Amino acid sequence: MFVRLAALALAILSVIACTPEATSTPPPSGRSTAIAAASGNSAVPAGRWRAVLIAGDNNSPAFDNGVQSLREKLLAHGVKDIAVYSSEAGTAPAQLASAANVATALRTGGGDACFVFVTSHGEQKGFFLRTDRRLFDPGSFDRVLNVGCGSVPTVVVVSACHSGTFLTPDMRKPNRVILTAAAMDRTSFGCGAGDQYTYYDQCLLQQFDGAATWRDLALATRACVENLERRMGVRQYSLPQMFVGAQVEGLRLPQR
Repeated sequence: MFVRLAALALAILSVIACTPEATSTPPPSGRSTAIAAASGNSAVPAGRWRAVLIAGDNNSPAFDNGVQSLREKLLAHGVKDIAVYSSEAGTAPAQLASAANVATALRTGGGDACFVFVTSHGEQKGFFLRTDRRLFDPGSFDRVLNVGCGSVPTVVVVSACHSGTFLTPDMRKPNRVILTAAAMDRTSFGCGAGDQYTYYDQCLLQQFDGAATWRDLALATRACVENLERRMGVRQYSLPQMFVGAQVEGLRLPQR
């Protein structure tokens, strides 16, 4: 009986792993460059952050829930420039999370710091955008970040299976902080139809208010995920990853 129950539990965990069902502005000014250098170890005023939040799939409520809750969290911290994208048509205040819309949002520019959050299914080639039934790959992501964020402090969170694939040499720029929910060869969890949040998003939201810097948040979120996966009996941990560029080692979260 115990063996059958253990097998059933592992099967359920396999089902809720966050893998997809199917695959298929001007350059930054000298002022922006100065801001990047000056704010790497301090704080950018909350009102000068620009945030783009993307829920890439709608087959689990966890993705839209994560984006909407993070939007509320950012608003509470004083961030006002927030663009929300969802694969669920008519989800206010979100726009449709197509590749074209996401690229446009990231290329728009503005602000003295960028925050980009993506939660979706993922593979080793990228994260999934259901609207287009395609994967958004690291090369495309890097190009739109270069145009839209340039050299200002930039924080990127990719919450998806195999999201460590976004820690490529091109993505690892000195002005960027990159957090991923899993290593390149690992799945993440909490994407089932009955889940409120993915494991990673739940931990990120729980640890957000208590963290001073983005590095602090990355470490606290990773510890929270490891503890949650241990309690849930996950056989192969997701192993959240982080990269902190030299210019933004002490970059603080936005505060009022």
